[in-house]
Amino acid sequence: MAVAASGGIAVAETVVDPAAVKSENGKYLDKEGNPTFKVGSDGAVDWYTYSGFRRYHSECHVCHGPDGMGSTYAPALKDSLKTMSYADFLGVVATGRKNVSSSQENVMPAFGDNQNVVCYLDDIYVYLRARANDAVPRGRPAKHEDKPPAAQKAEDACMAQK
Repeated sequence: MAVAASGGIAVAETVVDPAAVKSENGKYLDKEGNPTFKVGSDGAVDWYTYSGFRRYHSECHVCHGPDGMGSTYAPALKDSLKTMSYADFLGVVATGRKNVSSSQENVMPAFGDNQNVVCYLDDIYVYLRARANDAVPRGRPAKHEDKPPAAQKAEDACMAQK
């Protein structure tokens, strides 16, 4: 996959279809194996989209605005996730990024040591991917699937690490 730079953000030139093609322990995956969202006909979202909403609003919305809509301080992740690959997303969140131009300086801090982010990176990605594809509206999802046992097990293991 070719990658290009756009405004300091690495973006994939080809967009991967976000449709869920399989499920592993309640986590939905697209045709390339990337985590993705699933919205039922009744509007209920999968657990990971719901969890991503919660985690995004506890850690990310202060800079990137409610529902991934952006702010005067940081870009709209709803727009970025339309073209940003899963790998690029993980890299930027874990290691951060600094963009400097003659008119401004933007700094995305590294969250690689923050368990409240790292343990839920897939969830945050899935939520933002759903927002980028207009699969979920603004605001807290009204209905969601139950938390899969695999999600609880992964969370316990991740949060126990120091």
